[in-house]
Amino acid sequence: MDSLPLPFFILLITLFLQTSPSAPDSACKSTCGSLQIKYPFGTSTGCGSPRFQPYVTCSSDKLLLTTHTGSYPITSISYKDSTLTITPPFMSTCSSMQQSPNLGLDWASPFQLGPSVFLLLSCTPPTSSLTINGSPVCDPSSSHLCASFYTCPSVIGLGLPLFPPTNTCCVYSPANFNGKGDLDLRALKCMGYTSIASFQDSPTNPSEWQYGVTLKYMNGAFDEYYMNNNCKTCEDSGGICGYSSPTNSFVCVCNIGFNTTSSCFNNFNPFQDYHEDDQATILSSISSPTCSWKIWLGVLSSLIFCLAA
Repeated sequence: MDSLPLPFFILLITLFLQTSPSAPDSACKSTCGSLQIKYPFGTSTGCGSPRFQPYVTCSSDKLLLTTHTGSYPITSISYKDSTLTITPPFMSTCSSMQQSPNLGLDWASPFQLGPSVFLLLSCTPPTSSLTINGSPVCDPSSSHLCASFYTCPSVIGLGLPLFPPTNTCCVYSPANFNGKGDLDLRALKCMGYTSIASFQDSPTNPSEWQYGVTLKYMNGAFDEYYMNNNCKTCEDSGGICGYSSPTNSFVCVCNIGFNTTSSCFNNFNPFQDYHEDDQATILSSISSPTCSWKIWLGVLSSLIFCLAA
């Protein structure tokens, strides 16, 4: 058989490279520090759900939630309850009290306040007159929480004396943010806040409380579809659910060097047991940067051998 012209091979290479969908920017991980990472969260771009990027990222083994008011460490996730807990670095606790900046959530993000109990601290007294849009915001039936929290010696960090009067504290429950999505402490005339995620069966012992802001996360139509139809199958096969830019189409990121559109098959080989229906899976798998060139070279070598025979 006559040798094939060089332009023909260039055309083949170009066509092959154009058919490969883009893969996640870096390898997706199933953990970030001590936290297990599952859909809809991801450790980097291309992992998890595109709706949760760029709000949740893994940096230096720390999972962070980023909003317009700052980045906050995520300390726990409940996939069953669709909640997570963040610990803002300038939030007061029994062991450390300090002036706090505003805390906020982005309106476009899939997060909203969960069942945390907020205490507004070092406010202009009396807090019983504190209102938002004309409505009182403090819960007088829970004022005992202020009395317990103000027994912590660290209150001096807020410029308060030891055992300060509780009329400078407000139990803000249920809490809500303003129209900008912020807890605006300056507008409320308070110096700081704390948020209690759990009382740990010790409602009068603030040194035992679990501090943090509990947030609910909401899945959209994209998340619900792929969780019910694709993601569980992917995770059951040892893969990590992700997406491919620019269309944000679903991919299952496998830890042996390829991506698929469904699940990770044991000992999968794109050049064995090939069926026409597997085309999408193969195209996705060869998009992995760890193995794409080896596979393309194999395809080209096989094609050249067949055409030259």
